[in-house]
Amino acid sequence: MGKNRIEAFSDGVLAIIITVMVLEFKVPDGNDLAALRPLIPVMISYVLSFVYIGIYWNNHHHMFHAVRQVSGGVLWANMHLLFWLSLIPFVTGWMGENNFPILPVAIYGLVLLMAGLAYYILSRTLISLHGNDSALARAIGKDDKGLLSIALYSAAVPLAFVNEWISLGMYFAVALIWFIPDRRIEKALEK
Repeated sequence: MGKNRIEAFSDGVLAIIITVMVLEFKVPDGNDLAALRPLIPVMISYVLSFVYIGIYWNNHHHMFHAVRQVSGGVLWANMHLLFWLSLIPFVTGWMGENNFPILPVAIYGLVLLMAGLAYYILSRTLISLHGNDSALARAIGKDDKGLLSIALYSAAVPLAFVNEWISLGMYFAVALIWFIPDRRIEKALEK
């Protein structure tokens, strides 16, 4: 089956996720810069989550650009990814509204971990469908970047109970790793 509907659906879900996150902003009481100070944690968590959604959208777009078709397994793997991404607005708000306490920071990391695993499953399902000699398989290779991200999330979740700021730093580090668009797929398609 064709891939256009899964791409359009995923784009729509990701757009809604970003919209839900921004609608969670509360208008500050007051009209000076001091009124914005309590919103700093909310803004930090929003920016981090916005960057993550952007990273997933960018890589999802590239990955589906490299494939010809999808299967029922791909549809479910994609829904699995979208499920975890749809929880990002909730954990973003919980973490930012409460000024980064331990449990919300840990749960935020758990959602990122599960989204990372879901993306990995989706990529492997697509590679299985298209073969190990496909452009996508060549581009992703061993997926060192993806596996490193999963390892960092796996470490960051329990570390939140030691020091939540270490975990937050690790979440920002993973975002930085992925912030520069992954050119592997573009290079593989050029060949």
